[in-house]
Amino acid sequence: MVGMSEQDAGGRAAEDLPAEEQDRAANDSSDDGLLSRLRVIEDQPLERRAEAFSQLHDELQSQLEAADPSSQRG
Repeated sequence: MVGMSEQDAGGRAAEDLPAEEQDRAANDSSDDGLLSRLRVIEDQPLERRAEAFSQLHDELQSQLEAADPSSQRG
């Protein structure tokens, strides 16, 4: 079930779930963390938001590039 990162509806622990469901649970908690972070940024004074959004952009870009083998040049 969506949003249940520790146990599913059947009471199974997250590590007992199929890989696809584990990924979904991890993404749900990542999404929650991102939304919380965006709220914190939005609550900051205007002058500080641009820097915070830029930092968030750089972090997300790094995560995407690390997950995409075609983006790694070498």
